[in-house]
Amino acid sequence: MAAARLGWPRPGCSALLLCDLQERFRGSVAAFPHIVAVAARLLQGCRILGVPALVTEQRPEVLGRTVPELGAQDVPRVPKTAFSMAGAAAPLLREPALRHVLLCGIEAHACVLQTALDLLEQGLDVHVVADAVSSRSQVDRALALARMRQAGAHLSTCESLLLLLLRDSAHPKFRQILPLIKEPPPDTGLILGGPWGVLGGP
Repeated sequence: MAAARLGWPRPGCSALLLCDLQERFRGSVAAFPHIVAVAARLLQGCRILGVPALVTEQRPEVLGRTVPELGAQDVPRVPKTAFSMAGAAAPLLREPALRHVLLCGIEAHACVLQTALDLLEQGLDVHVVADAVSSRSQVDRALALARMRQAGAHLSTCESLLLLLLRDSAHPKFRQILPLIKEPPPDTGLILGGPWGVLGGP
């Protein structure tokens, strides 16, 4: 229980949810290529550490398929019409050992927010990957991140979560993870502070 209260994920009881990183959003969501690049990096790290992942696609017949640069071709992919991923991810979420969910994707104020609230309601520890979450509007994104934090989600970054999962530089997979955290993350230009941001938000 202490690990859940502190927001300390472990590979054996964590999962990664990748929300609706689809073709139709490529030209409309703020910093879309950067968000995908960070999500792809986190997915690589989760593969190395044995953390299972799942991809959802919101009405793919309308919004297109998951973008190939995410590198998720081998990841289970589930279509959905509900905004929350919780129903689509139900088989993964029913795993008895699952305690922590790493959550990234789009849009922050719609599918990501509703997924986070559903997971929190189920008693799971939710880690929102702030540098891999976006919306068309930065105001929507910033207020959604604040709303998720108010509800009890942990806001983090890709690098921080990979280090939390590792815990120790003596970890046998540290050398494989190192290139993912040594490379500087893409500069999204997305706001975290300020009057509408997470750090100074409501």
